[in-house]
Amino acid sequence: SEAGLSRKITGHVGPAAATLDRFLSEGARNKYDFAFIDADKTGYDAYYERMLKLVRPGGLIAIDNVLWSGRVTDADDLSADTVALKALNAKIKDDQRVDTVLVPFADGIFMCRKR
Repeated sequence: SEAGLSRKITGHVGPAAATLDRFLSEGARNKYDFAFIDADKTGYDAYYERMLKLVRPGGLIAIDNVLWSGRVTDADDLSADTVALKALNAKIKDDQRVDTVLVPFADGIFMCRKR
């Protein structure tokens, strides 16, 4: 194993929502320290909500592509991905369950620390 990480990292292949639901049903609430969301943009909100249950208080949820190459500022862009990201960004900005910082690096990363 590379650097002994095989004991610390387990890959899961399958639909993300179903995998996260399985984790929840197996009692994994507040178990994880870190989650990285980079998947289908229309599913981000569902993944975020599940990760809020799975990540422990003080844990971090990183969400990639939240600036979407600037399209989130384009009022005329009504594509499903852009609309989903705009809604999630607005939700997270006001979400009292997390402390947040938007890192304007690459395509934008929301860092959400669970309270």
